[in-house]
Amino acid sequence: MRKIIILGGGIGGVECAIHLRKHHFDVELVSDRAFLYIYPTSIWIPTGEAKLENVSIPLEYIAKAHGFKFTKGRVVRVDAEGFVLEDGRQVKDFDYLVVALGQSKLKHEGIEHTYSICSSPEETLRYKEKLWELLQKGSGKLAFGFGGNPKAKEAVRGGPVFEVLFNIEYAPKKAWDKEKL
Repeated sequence: MRKIIILGGGIGGVECAIHLRKHHFDVELVSDRAFLYIYPTSIWIPTGEAKLENVSIPLEYIAKAHGFKFTKGRVVRVDAEGFVLEDGRQVKDFDYLVVALGQSKLKHEGIEHTYSICSSPEETLRYKEKLWELLQKGSGKLAFGFGGNPKAKEAVRGGPVFEVLFNIEYAPKKAWDKEKL
């Protein structure tokens, strides 16, 4: 049986692992996170409508349900020989390697202190902390924006930020009434 290793535990890597197992490959998924983060539902975290554990699925559960192996580890290098994990483990024993590591948001100069709802789970939690600080203070300013790729004008994304904006509009009322955050 051919062995395939997938680097990345996001939706792309997980879906690839499930699909390849259905075709009877020996599959191992390697991710630096122990859970699949469900980004579309992360819009509810800043206002306290959901918690991180409510928008995450442990990768070990998914792996068990679909018959692939899960390894938690951070990839630090990929080359023609294989890949290296942060703990120094070198992995070369596989037939195919799928790289599904995703991307991170670029922090352009001048906006280093901004938060993106479409970034990492850790950044979404920082977003929540800052919102709560502002609510506790009782005043302050929020700015919302969206953008795209200047080389692909059709690639403008704004949906998540608008949904967060609508959630935040009601957050002060909820926070004062229920101490929800």
